[in-house]
Amino acid sequence: MITGIAHICFTVADLERSLRFYRDGLGFQHAFDFRRDTGERYGCYLSIGGRHFIELFQGQVEPPTKGQSYRHSCLEVDDIEATVKTLRARGIEVSEIKLGMDQSWQAWLADPDGNRIELHAYTAQSWQAPHLR
Repeated sequence: MITGIAHICFTVADLERSLRFYRDGLGFQHAFDFRRDTGERYGCYLSIGGRHFIELFQGQVEPPTKGQSYRHSCLEVDDIEATVKTLRARGIEVSEIKLGMDQSWQAWLADPDGNRIELHAYTAQSWQAPHLR
């Protein structure tokens, strides 16, 4: 049966720029590259932690369309205040931290192609808490 989300994949306009954002900015570990027979890198895998990855492929990025179903990806963090402070120190714009309707702390940012990313910290009162393992 399904045990979790393995990876999230993005098409990015500039692979090197996005790699710097996810690796150097967010601190994900570079795992491996996808290369053509010519040796040209056209994609890569980044480890978020545990068994979770972000996959990036160089390509044509289309502007979002009205009614698009994708809204954002969400990353769990252990200390939202420290995470936001670190990301801001690395030059990444991050929203103010707020308590969401689900009683979890959240802050927002976007990657270089405009993909929205939520930072998420559970609380004892989080609606998700009874389901966390």
